[in-house]
Amino acid sequence: MRIPLRDAVAVAVAVAAGVVAPFAAALVLLPLRTSVTHTNLALLLVVVVVAVSALGNRPAGALAALSAAAWFDFFHTEPYQSFHVQDRADVETAVLLLVVGLIVSQLAAYGRTMKRVAVTDATHLERLHRTTRLARSRTSSGDVVQRVRQELVDVLELRACRFEYGTLIGRPPRLDPDGTVQVDGWIWDLERQGWPEGEIELRAVVQGRYQGRFLLTPEPGSVPAPPEARLVAVDLAAQAAAALDEDAVSAGRRP
Repeated sequence: MRIPLRDAVAVAVAVAAGVVAPFAAALVLLPLRTSVTHTNLALLLVVVVVAVSALGNRPAGALAALSAAAWFDFFHTEPYQSFHVQDRADVETAVLLLVVGLIVSQLAAYGRTMKRVAVTDATHLERLHRTTRLARSRTSSGDVVQRVRQELVDVLELRACRFEYGTLIGRPPRLDPDGTVQVDGWIWDLERQGWPEGEIELRAVVQGRYQGRFLLTPEPGSVPAPPEARLVAVDLAAQAAAALDEDAVSAGRRP
């Protein structure tokens, strides 16, 4: 799978910051090394690690911790401009700087993950609520299908999505209710192989009654949506199926 260029650039910038920022901070602190205790200098470098961890990613935070410990040793412990440390207290300070920096980077990464999960869950919930409100507003099932098509493009980050009424022609890859994708009867390894080629079928079924199918076209080489997003897509398709089924009842096409 190809990583989007924007994401690759962001990762590269974060990693570069993890290496360069502690080095720059250690240089800036050089005039203070004879007037400020080594412990306080290490605490100031921890602030840099925290900043990189908060703004970057987990690898950047870990690199920042390693870089901070190395440049603290190089610039602020005797003998200066050497990675050799003579004083045991300085060794302990450098080790603690590294350990604290690594812990902080992990905590920052965990916090970002939890925030991202909370925001994503709230967005998915709002998608489902919007579609439910539309389906209950006595609008036509066609409007509901159109809304679901738009929501599927957004939630799965698709290039296109179309709907076929009541047809089951061919055997394209299929997105199942459990969020997995089947290709020729086998579960496709999305994490390792990415989206399969061509359109992917998502059936609109309610209480065992087939109403049609959405045909999903992912962006070439894009990273598949996470399992939570795929399950939301299945729920959206079910809402479209329910609207179509209700219209069929109203029109007398189903007893």
